[in-house]
Amino acid sequence: MDNIPIPEDIIESVKKSAGILSPGTASIREIVSLVNRIERETGISFVRMEMGVPGLPAPEIGTNAEIEAIKSGVGSLYPDIGGLRSLKEEASRFIKLFLDVNISPTGCIPTVGSMMGSLICFLVANRSDRTKEGSLFIDPGFPVQKQQVKMIGHDYFSFDVYNYRGQKLRAKLESILETGKVSSLIYSNPNNPTWICLTEQELSIIGELCTKYDVIVIEDLAYFGMDFRKDYLNPGKAPFQPTVARYTDDYVLLISSSKIFSYAGQRIAIMAISDHLFNRSYPDLLRYYSSEKFGHSAIFGALYGISAGVTHSVQYGFAALLKAVNDGEYKFRDDIIEYGEKARIMKKLFMGNGFTITYDKDIDEPIADGFYFTISYPGMTASELIDALIPFGVSAITLNTTGSERKDGLRACVSQVPRSLFGDLEYRLKCFRKKYPANN
Repeated sequence: MDNIPIPEDIIESVKKSAGILSPGTASIREIVSLVNRIERETGISFVRMEMGVPGLPAPEIGTNAEIEAIKSGVGSLYPDIGGLRSLKEEASRFIKLFLDVNISPTGCIPTVGSMMGSLICFLVANRSDRTKEGSLFIDPGFPVQKQQVKMIGHDYFSFDVYNYRGQKLRAKLESILETGKVSSLIYSNPNNPTWICLTEQELSIIGELCTKYDVIVIEDLAYFGMDFRKDYLNPGKAPFQPTVARYTDDYVLLISSSKIFSYAGQRIAIMAISDHLFNRSYPDLLRYYSSEKFGHSAIFGALYGISAGVTHSVQYGFAALLKAVNDGEYKFRDDIIEYGEKARIMKKLFMGNGFTITYDKDIDEPIADGFYFTISYPGMTASELIDALIPFGVSAITLNTTGSERKDGLRACVSQVPRSLFGDLEYRLKCFRKKYPANN
């Protein structure tokens, strides 16, 4: 560790060659590129917390099913645009067993990751009523979803939910929805980047108000069951994963394989459209699609316009994983709880060296330990903090692009930090604090 901190001239040279003015204003992918270059130039391995990718191997249940499917010849065949029947049935079953919600297999549609699912939702939900203008983001949130909305020419609204938890959410949310300009509302739960977990009370407020103002809810469940304070993953038994689906009829659930099954590279998710919404008619959809039915427009309009379907073999892999979970043969919580355990240790290391947790509470209890957490350091903005951490071989992203009102926070992802680096992390944080003494 004699090479920590990394000399500023090396970092400046790499930044210049990468075309990056400051890590504080860089995108996630730009941070990844910058750190890769610094690692190659110096030979120093970073404590990498910038990229939200799985840190566990993909289960063999899925990969073996894919291999068998490829061997059987599915690689030469187009998949059904609406999805493999067995996958749709297992997805419907999964939703019943773990959310206690009924969605028919017809409405369970595979997409190339949840990012495709959200784009399809925007392409249909935000075109269902010509008098409305776009989506409401309950922030902080995933920046790329806002990019999707802008990319297709829609407006959006947003607010940082942290100061509007519990009953406070009602007045804030209604002040926006009552304008009549919101066509869809989106959030993640647990939340990327803060790991806030919305409660049943808050979800009921969202559902009630979206019903009142005829707004379609898009619930991103990328981190399904990963609020490890409760075990939501016993099939058919309470407690069930919290969901807005209990409180409104018109919703879409995005259920990704990327984190819960460490299947990010295979790019598959389920876009589960409620039965009521799937069959609902919106005459304004005829401006863009051949049908006024939401479900038909989603599949044969938006999805078909983007792709001829999700890779055939990976649908078999995802179906096998869901079946194993549904049958109680595989409890993925046993694997992914490692993220929560690492977060607990890493947060302790940061707080022991003068850092604070930026988003620290779920109303009146400490934030859960999970895939992400947020950090701040006294007297530093987010941009200043990431610029200061890079020389110590520690990378993260700022909250600046997530819709956060906090200008001092970074998002830290635990997945790519092996336990073997915890000692290095502690040493680097001590060196950082020595150079930037904290008055806390």
